[in-house]
Amino acid sequence: MTHSEKIKVECAENCGNSPKKELLKELSIAFAANDIDFCMNWMTDDVVWDIIGNKRIQGKVAFENELDQMKKDREVQQIRIENIITHGNTGSVNGTLILDDKQSVAFCDVYNFRGFGKNSKIKFITSYVIKTS
Repeated sequence: MTHSEKIKVECAENCGNSPKKELLKELSIAFAANDIDFCMNWMTDDVVWDIIGNKRIQGKVAFENELDQMKKDREVQQIRIENIITHGNTGSVNGTLILDDKQSVAFCDVYNFRGFGKNSKIKFITSYVIKTS
């Protein structure tokens, strides 16, 4: 089962022939579906994840531990991706998650890649998360 088969996915963004947009789409779906292996494959060893107003996770081991904890704390039923924007070694995704308790969460993730190539790993993530219902 791929990560996108576990939850309902809606994506308003057409990724066309943009490999980084397609990666960020798949990464957002993997985060929502708790596909830890997929997420870990795209992180640098010294990745930093800054969840604004909540916590800052530093390093790949801490990042994986955080994903594992998220897997225990919540289950996403649906993800709707509104926008995926990439330029150079940065990108962002925003949208909405519907959790198993029907709570709605708006998110925006800003990614900084280690390099400019399509296979560059992610070195920094800034996440903005707002419960909307």
